[in-house]
Amino acid sequence: MLGSRRVTTYIDRGREYNVVLMGKEADRSSPDDLTNLYVRSDLTGDLIPLANLVRITETAGPSRLNRHDRMRSITIEAGLAEGVSLGQGIDAMIRISSETLPASARISWDGESKEYLESGGSLYTTFGLALLVVFLVLAAQFESFVIPLVILVTVPLAMTGAFLGLLIYGASINVFSQIGAILLIGLSAKNGVLIVEFANQLRDRGMEIGEAVLEAATVRFRPILMTSAATTFGAMPLLLGSGAGWESRRPIGIVIVFGVALSALLTLFIVPPLYALFAKKTSSPQRVSRLIEQMQHSATLDQEASQPVKQSPET
Repeated sequence: MLGSRRVTTYIDRGREYNVVLMGKEADRSSPDDLTNLYVRSDLTGDLIPLANLVRITETAGPSRLNRHDRMRSITIEAGLAEGVSLGQGIDAMIRISSETLPASARISWDGESKEYLESGGSLYTTFGLALLVVFLVLAAQFESFVIPLVILVTVPLAMTGAFLGLLIYGASINVFSQIGAILLIGLSAKNGVLIVEFANQLRDRGMEIGEAVLEAATVRFRPILMTSAATTFGAMPLLLGSGAGWESRRPIGIVIVFGVALSALLTLFIVPPLYALFAKKTSSPQRVSRLIEQMQHSATLDQEASQPVKQSPET
C-alpha cells in the first residue's frame, strides 16, 4: 500500500511491463492513513487494524538529500562577525570541523571562501614573479646585481605603509588588497630608480659616491614628491568613493595611497645611505659601455695601422 510491490509482468506488442500494486495517493498522504489499513491474523484469519500492531513516531528528516562529487552533502552558510576577516572565519571553520566531523567527512568551499583560497596562493606567486621580473630588468639596466637590491628596498617600505593603512581602516588582507600590493612594486621602485640613476650619472662625471648620492637625493626630491603626490591623489577616488562595489575598490585605494605616501617619505632617507654603503663595491655604471667603446676604437686603430701606406710617384 505504501512502498509498492511488483507482483507480475505482462507483455504488450513485444515489450514487457511490470505490474506494480500501491495504494492511491489520497490513501497514503498522512500518518493517520495507517489506521485505515488492515492485516489478516495468522491464527483466526480475521482482519485486524494495523494501528493495533504498530506505533507511529514522527521524527524530523531532510526533504531531499543533496550530493556533491557523488557524496551526500549539506551546505552551511555563514556571515562574518564585526571585526573578523574572511581568513579568520575560514580558519575557525576548519578548526571546528576537524574537532566535530568524522575523519571520512570532506569540506568543499564555495563563493567568496573558494575565491579567497584559490586566488591567495596564485597572488603570492604573482607577487614573487613580479619582484623577480623587476629585479632582472633593473639588473640589466644598471649592469649590476647590487644596485637593484638597493632600489627594491623601497618595496618593503611601501608594504609597511599599506599594512598601516589597512590597520587604520580595519580592512582585511584579501584579493583586492593583494592586487594593490602587486601594483606597489612598480609604484615604489620608481622613486629609488630616480635617485640611483642620477647618482650613477654623477659618478660617471667623476664625482665621489657620497657627494653623488647626496646631490641626487637633493635634485630628485621634487620629481619624487610630484610623482608620488600625483599617484596618491589619483588613487583617492578608490579610497573615498562610495556606491556599488566600494568594498572591492577601497582596499586597493588604501594600499596604494598609504603605500606610495610612506614609500616616498622614507625612500629619501633610506635609499641614499644604502647606495653609499653598497655602491662602493660596484664599478662604474658605464664600465661595460666604455670597454666596448675602447675595444672598437682599438680595433679601428689596428685596422688603419695594418693598411699599406701609398707613396706618390716622383716627378
